[in-house]
Amino acid sequence: MQIRELELTEEYPIHLFLLADPELAMVESYVYQSKCFVLEENHEIVGAYLLLPTRPKTVELVNIAVLTKKQGRGYGKELVKHAVETARTLHYKTIEIGTGNSGVQQLSLYQKCGFRIYGVDLDFFTRHYKEPIFENGIQCRDMIRLSQDL
Repeated sequence: MQIRELELTEEYPIHLFLLADPELAMVESYVYQSKCFVLEENHEIVGAYLLLPTRPKTVELVNIAVLTKKQGRGYGKELVKHAVETARTLHYKTIEIGTGNSGVQQLSLYQKCGFRIYGVDLDFFTRHYKEPIFENGIQCRDMIRLSQDL
């Protein structure tokens, strides 16, 4: 297993990002402004994340995704830990992340990795997404915002 920054000449793994964010227009609105990192296993990209600068000294970890067949192996946690260390190395002071209110596993993972909830963007997903999103039998309506000081 290896995590590396995607080369500018390589194609972004959009198929992976659509696992975490099903709205292609939303993915395209931030993907090309971000640094992309991929997790490879046996020369296959099985996971990825993006670091999107948002404000001076602040970066957002967006769109962490792992192939469905590879989930449950700790790859998501490795990607989050790598993102935090990368942001620190790049001299950011704060890393933020947002996730849906229905993403119970994601909320748990981010908090285990040192993120703290600082806000809720009410109705984010109902305002910005054409189709309703459901996870764990819950409609995803609100964006839970988390951050970590570096």
